[in-house]
Amino acid sequence: MSDSGPSTLLLEYTQDKIAVLDESGTYTYVNAAAEPILGYEPAALVGTNAFEHIHPEERETVQDAFGSVVESEAFQATTSTYRHRASDGSWVWLESRMSNVTDTELEGYVVSSRVVTDRVEAERARIESQERLAELADTTDDVLWMFDGDWEELLFCNPAYETVYGRSVEELEADPQNFFESIYPPDRESVRAALEQLSAGERVDMEYRVNPTTGYNRWVWVQGEPIVRDGEVVRIAGFSRDVTYRRRRERQLAVLDNFLRHNIRNQLTVVIGSADTLESNPAADVKTHAAMIRRAGEGLLETAEKQRDIVEMLTEKPRTATTDMVGAIQGVTGRLGDQYPEADIEHSLPKTAIVDGPGELECAIAELVENAIHHNDRGTPRVRITVESTDDRIEVTVDDTAAPIPEYDRNVLLGDHEMSAVNHSRGCGLWLVYWTVDLAGGTIKHTADERGNTVTLSLPRASERED
Repeated sequence: MSDSGPSTLLLEYTQDKIAVLDESGTYTYVNAAAEPILGYEPAALVGTNAFEHIHPEERETVQDAFGSVVESEAFQATTSTYRHRASDGSWVWLESRMSNVTDTELEGYVVSSRVVTDRVEAERARIESQERLAELADTTDDVLWMFDGDWEELLFCNPAYETVYGRSVEELEADPQNFFESIYPPDRESVRAALEQLSAGERVDMEYRVNPTTGYNRWVWVQGEPIVRDGEVVRIAGFSRDVTYRRRRERQLAVLDNFLRHNIRNQLTVVIGSADTLESNPAADVKTHAAMIRRAGEGLLETAEKQRDIVEMLTEKPRTATTDMVGAIQGVTGRLGDQYPEADIEHSLPKTAIVDGPGELECAIAELVENAIHHNDRGTPRVRITVESTDDRIEVTVDDTAAPIPEYDRNVLLGDHEMSAVNHSRGCGLWLVYWTVDLAGGTIKHTADERGNTVTLSLPRASERED
């Protein structure tokens, strides 16, 4: 038992609500602080059961805590946080400390309580904010990440990393340096330099290629920000955004601009030159120059039509589509067989070969066949189209007997061409093939020998869908 009287004991808690409860939880004493805290005159609470004033959601937990204190033979103290009803019907969050230290004059258990409403609401707001941020991180397409200042520990990374970078978050957590395996090898040196800048306290804004599962054919825009405390970089946070579509569009627009300016200029030079000759020399061969003007005009018209097809394809928003390559190839061979009766066009096809890709793939096949026919100087043009399937790919192969595709055109077809150097390209057709296959997430291979060319389009096979 304590040697102190009740007034001495309660004076220690005069800034808080002080109450004495009997074993059943009934108030036997409440100090004056009850009025400013809860709006009750102390006498209004004395004789009532304390647990009847506690919010139902916390009542059982507080009762169990009090009961444990009462039943313990050894000293025991515990703290509970709960809502207590105020006199106006509202709820006030209290933090109460209760123990089994008793006094014969008290005839009960002392419970000291303080208002913690602001703290509880702030904590709830913090949790809600964290939950909203977690939901945002889980649903955004951007990769949100945070590392320690030395890049030795991953502190946070959302699931979008796996889609954009092509590797698992678990691998990154186990070894943060695993991040470099996701980066296109020629870009890794510049990324390492950027990480050093961040560790040194400098912001970074850059773009590079990632994702080995797509052949590093995905571009990301990355912004990183060092978090500095007392002059030391303690954490590094940032985001990575997939900008592949924008990069592709920029590249395509640059090519079209250069290509069209070059080809239009060349063709118009022929037209103007022939017109000047006819104008200045009445004796000139009108038929020959008229034919030159016609060919140049037809070339311009063909270029404009293909350019329109390309622009229509590229300006449409990215979309999910499937194409049956068997039907597409049959359409091409039937149409071009009628247009070029002198050509020998054959195909060997399965019943179906459905790919994840746009309908413009039929145009890509047509371009390859027409290219083979137009550039064949060995007698009868021969073209053979075959289709083979694997578990996840459809491979369409076009074999021809034409002269080998020149290196500069081959680079266009494979996407390796310098974007500003289009002066020698045969036309828009091979660009159309490359961009269509690229849009479908496919790849192109080309080989050539004395017998002709072999072009293989490897396209993602469409997953089976239920009707």
